[in-house]
Amino acid sequence: MTERKAFFNRAAGNWDKQVLTPKLLSFLEEFVPTFGLLAGQKVLDAGTGTGVLVPFLVREVGPMGHVTAVDFAEEMVDICKSKYCHLPNVSFRVQKMEEIDFPSEGFDCVVCFGLFPHIEDKEKALTQISRVLKVSGRLIIAHALSSEEIEAHHHKSASAVAHDALPDRHTMKQMLRQAGFTEIKITDEPGRYLCTATKKPT
Repeated sequence: MTERKAFFNRAAGNWDKQVLTPKLLSFLEEFVPTFGLLAGQKVLDAGTGTGVLVPFLVREVGPMGHVTAVDFAEEMVDICKSKYCHLPNVSFRVQKMEEIDFPSEGFDCVVCFGLFPHIEDKEKALTQISRVLKVSGRLIIAHALSSEEIEAHHHKSASAVAHDALPDRHTMKQMLRQAGFTEIKITDEPGRYLCTATKKPT
């Protein structure tokens, strides 16, 4: 088990108590609708953690849509499952984003909320994300902090995540283009980061 994975497994038990604040919930009420999800879509919630985003995604895709919640930390997925296993249109998997084994072109959208800095091999993960997205499917990389705020926050955290950061704007666009994405838009401002991209036809 890597140091980063062990960190998130240890943190799982207290995660909601520390992270799921009224401020964050209020922010997500406004933020998630800007992702542009549609009723009936199949969404991969990459790095779901304890499922912070799950109820918001379910609301957007509706009863005919489906949310697949994935995380590499087993303890996080266990908690997510305990909270949302009663929802018929949510499924759960323990997987690392660089090694996801879902069928190609199975998702309309992949959402990475609070995940991307923690991915070890970002290029490989983006290649896998592109593979599992339908043509014209969308990738959303989102945070409730700016890239600078994320770096400062992680710098004060445990050594396992102390150096986890978002790529700069130029590098992010370059990585996304290389993975087969187009229509790349990045908003990076205090209290908010949103990067959207569309899988282009091959």
